[in-house]
Amino acid sequence: MPRTRRGMLVKNLLEHPIEIKLAARLLALDAGEEAIVTPSEAREESLREHLQLRTVAVVRPSTAEEEAQIVRAIRHYHP
Repeated sequence: MPRTRRGMLVKNLLEHPIEIKLAARLLALDAGEEAIVTPSEAREESLREHLQLRTVAVVRPSTAEEEAQIVRAIRHYHP
């Protein structure tokens, strides 16, 4: 059975805002703020760099409903 990739909930670990440039959007997170990223965004180099530097951390995998909501929002702003 093929493995289904999931998105994730990430959190800004810094005490100041950060911006992560993703292919489809700019992820702006205030200090301590959390956001959902899609499975394809989770594999982007810019996000992986922040994970390695520990400026953001994975909180948990996203649910199908959370992913669907973020995909709709991205499509709405980038048709």
